Amino acid sequence: AEQLLDQEVHPTVITKGFKIAKEEALKILEKIARPVTLEDTEDLKKIAITAMSGKSVEKASPKLASLVVEAVRSVAEKKDGKIVVDTDNIKRLKKHGASSEETELIRGIAIDKEVVHPGMPKTIKDAKIALLDVALEVKEPETDAQIRITSPEQMQAFLEQEQKMLKEMVEKVAATGANVVFCQKGIDDVAQHYLAKKGILACRRVKQSDMEALARATGGRIVSNLEDLTKEDLGYAKLVEEKKIGGEEVTFVTGCKDPKAVTILVRGSTEHVVDEVDRSIEDAIGAVASAVEVGKILPGAGAPEAEVSKQLKEFAEKFSGREQLAIKAFADALEIVPRTLAENAGLDPIDILVQLRAAHEQGKSTYGINIFEGRIEDAFEYGVVEPLKVKRQAIISAAEAAEMILRIDDVIAAGKLSKEKPSTPTPSGEEEY
Repeated sequence: AEQLLDQEVHPTVITKGFKIAKEEALKILEKIARPVTLEDTEDLKKIAITAMSGKSVEKASPKLASLVVEAVRSVAEKKDGKIVVDTDNIKRLKKHGASSEETELIRGIAIDKEVVHPGMPKTIKDAKIALLDVALEVKEPETDAQIRITSPEQMQAFLEQEQKMLKEMVEKVAATGANVVFCQKGIDDVAQHYLAKKGILACRRVKQSDMEALARATGGRIVSNLEDLTKEDLGYAKLVEEKKIGGEEVTFVTGCKDPKAVTILVRGSTEHVVDEVDRSIEDAIGAVASAVEVGKILPGAGAPEAEVSKQLKEFAEKFSGREQLAIKAFADALEIVPRTLAENAGLDPIDILVQLRAAHEQGKSTYGINIFEGRIEDAFEYGVVEPLKVKRQAIISAAEAAEMILRIDDVIAAGKLSKEKPSTPTPSGEEEY
């Protein structure tokens, strides 16, 4: 737009041209997009690998891509004929001390909590899981109250009553047939003892997000009043066990019937590596989820930008006004993407752009830059694939940002105004400024 402003094309004309170009660019993207479904696992893996390329986990990306695709497919749901993927249902648990290749998908939930009592079993098969949002503790009265105990018998009776109340709580849980308890609040030491005696595995102070994920994965219901707890509220998992991962205890809930929440256990040799692997997996999940929700994919490697640029230049010829200049400027700006790709790969951007334009003029709309071979190739063929949603959003955001800046007449830069210091004479008699 700067060159057009220098030619004294008015900003409102440029913004109008940019808006027209943006709408046409989105239509062109729709035309060259290819459909994709949850069953197209190979295409979805290519999207995940493309999202992870350029990061330090490239070696492990084929395996990580498979995990990501499987995770997205597990949590995807159909609503009103559309596929919806809530990425919050894919939990990522980071643990260092192993290779990134050892990252695994758990068809269930892994919780960063240990079993509360050493006398409890560490492994439960065919787990019937109670999810409690209520403390297994004796409640303190809400109002200020004092209990005066004047004899040892009264003290004994008071302690026995406390134990009786806690035992009744445990009995209520056990009566439903539950053999695993996840509690969002605290579990009293006495209650822990009774639970251990019943052979019930329990974890306390579980995060609310983990409780909700457990409910989705196991089919259980979170209960906030023990009186309401019934058999129907229990979730099911084939196996609940405590394992030591990276020097810390983690409780795994696996073998759920139809888990609508899963966990990716992210591994790496050090904390920094784990963080990098986690970021890559997060990007891949977002890309695959976007592709599945919209149901369309595009070639990557600068192919869509080159095709949109070519078609926009042809489209601009239909306009006789000054908008034509703005549409052409928009088309030229899109070629920055393939140009930058070529520069970053150490290739000659002019040679590559000329070859790319020639390929697209011949109708090869999916041809992009193969940066490893230094030539123009079909991006779909060599597996560089991107979701349509991401590319649409990039063009919309860029166009809106440009339009917003163009509407600003002048920018006033105001620095901190410093008061002039009075000049002080130097020893030589000269003044210092």
